[in-house]
Amino acid sequence: MAIKVTLRKRPLKNGKLSLYLDFYPSIIRNGKSTRREFLGLSIYENPKGQIEKQYNKNIEAIAESIASKKGIELNRPEIYNDMEKAQLEKKNKESQNFIDYIKKIADRRHGSNYQNWISAIMYLEHYTNSKLLFKDINLTFAEDYKHFLLNTNSLKRKETKLSQNTALSYFTKFKTALKQAFVDEILSTDINSRIKNIKEQETNRTYLTIEELNKLANTECKNDLLKRASIFSALTGLRFSDVKNLSWKNVYKTNDEYYINFIQKKTEGVEYSPISEQAFNLLGERQKDSEKVFNGLKYSAYLNKQLTDWLKDAEITKDITFHSFRHTYATLQLANGTDLFTISKMLGHKNLKTTQIYAKIVSESKKQTTNKIILDL
Repeated sequence: MAIKVTLRKRPLKNGKLSLYLDFYPSIIRNGKSTRREFLGLSIYENPKGQIEKQYNKNIEAIAESIASKKGIELNRPEIYNDMEKAQLEKKNKESQNFIDYIKKIADRRHGSNYQNWISAIMYLEHYTNSKLLFKDINLTFAEDYKHFLLNTNSLKRKETKLSQNTALSYFTKFKTALKQAFVDEILSTDINSRIKNIKEQETNRTYLTIEELNKLANTECKNDLLKRASIFSALTGLRFSDVKNLSWKNVYKTNDEYYINFIQKKTEGVEYSPISEQAFNLLGERQKDSEKVFNGLKYSAYLNKQLTDWLKDAEITKDITFHSFRHTYATLQLANGTDLFTISKMLGHKNLKTTQIYAKIVSESKKQTTNKIILDL
């Protein structure tokens, strides 16, 4: 049945007439049946003089045009309505601000991962002045933004250039949001799959040899909590954030075997890992399940100084941070024959490539041994 669209007038208190469309039969809008659509236009009820008469004539012409277009829209074959609705929906989606969208994705992250997303968004906002419509995202924009990240200075330390691996981290989050936008059908094409990521730059991963680790373990530290947490990290490969957040409810002992079960703060992955008896003994006397194992452990400049003093007392001159104990775990495991896949799982790496850097470290160590045995010939 055809829908009749009639232009009607409704008196207002200010002496004007409001113009609206009357539908018969009623139409469905936002899930509700309605007979009217007010146009936000009004004319003089009793126009005085030529100016007001001409004004009424112009406004009524506009209203009649709107009524005519509405009648055509409502009475076209359904196939055209569906097509036009799809095009309108696509246009509305592409007019959304990508910055608002990526912020919603960041809100679903937690802990340090959330902070990394917020940092990544800061640079995107800085580059786009906080406005980036989906329709403006293409390969050219992606390449330009990549070039910006690789050449810009840090927003926090303006005299320091943003590192390549930090640029990689931030650009990866941009690509992740693009991929999700395609899944959410905001983007009609998977542009993320066509954008090349920034290449990861190999970094110098400082670690302790087994001799140095033994030496450190047998050297007194003024902060016993720091010592136990550090050696525990070297024996398990846990990050500082995961050591700090480890609760007694995450520690298990079954048939003389020891396990920890926790959610990695950085990757948000659920980990269920066996640990050695030595690592278990570093935890101390068991407390309530809700309590932290290394209660009171907090990252600070003073903690770093205590670590430096401890290393100095052990006569270790390497530039060691707490994260170096994680590197130590991976390197020593690999050097002692543990395969890369197993180490990757123990470290909670999502990508085996992240673990492969330790294989290069061990290979380099092997090369350095070639000239250590020299015969007197």
